[in-house]
Amino acid sequence: MNLNRIVWCALAVLALAGCGSMAGERGIRQAGSIVDYLYPDAKEAPKLEPTVTRLRLPLRVGIAFVPGGGRNGGLNETAQRQLLDRVKGAFAQHDAISGIEVIPGTYLRARGGFDNLDQVARMFDVDVIALVSYDQVRFNDTSRLAVLYWTVVGAYVIKGDRYDVQTMVDAAVFDVRSRKLLFRAPGTSQVKGSSTMMGYSEKIRGAQTDGYAQAVDQLIPNLRAGLASFKERVKADPGIQVEHKPGSRGAGGTGWPVALVVAGVAAWAVRHRG
Repeated sequence: MNLNRIVWCALAVLALAGCGSMAGERGIRQAGSIVDYLYPDAKEAPKLEPTVTRLRLPLRVGIAFVPGGGRNGGLNETAQRQLLDRVKGAFAQHDAISGIEVIPGTYLRARGGFDNLDQVARMFDVDVIALVSYDQVRFNDTSRLAVLYWTVVGAYVIKGDRYDVQTMVDAAVFDVRSRKLLFRAPGTSQVKGSSTMMGYSEKIRGAQTDGYAQAVDQLIPNLRAGLASFKERVKADPGIQVEHKPGSRGAGGTGWPVALVVAGVAAWAVRHRG
């Protein structure tokens, strides 16, 4: 770790405490942190140890929001489901994926860590899980503000002016067995506010909803690009080994349909021989 990273980590730890209290006084914040969920006792960004990950294709994928909180609480279950259904579409039509499960937030325990993730994976019979974290701040102060958001790969600063709604979502895809981060995709948005929003709860709620929708709009193409990049990386990464589940052939588990087609062609050839 170089000197700049050491200094940055130290500043991030200090800023995290400061920004948390600042948001409470000068803005309304909704947040679901992946670091708080997976690494509840971490004092710095977690070190991702090199391990060999064995992926058995085709994969079953789970998608879930990490538990959240804040002065307004986290995203409600209906809003989570609507956003996750959109994220689900980014995984569709991939031949290496046999099924996608949207996991209700009630199954994820606050600060539950990888033990809770293991339980959820067994319950929904999934191999990898895309954890979607989020951080949304509606700024109330007259001065330009900044709030620190911490992910598994580093820290981001969310900035905004008075009445702005600033949103960040981040999808981190983990292999459950090896607990390895496979890839991630972020999305951000900024809904500019005005003094007319002050005191009008309906406009504020609309701006917050728009903020999440716009951030997911940006996340989805990033997630698709991340999937494509990961598919190429697997071919050359010795830390990732791919095998196929019994009864499947090829990346997408299409062995049995191919076998049926081959059998049908063979039968037709026998009937029409001579």
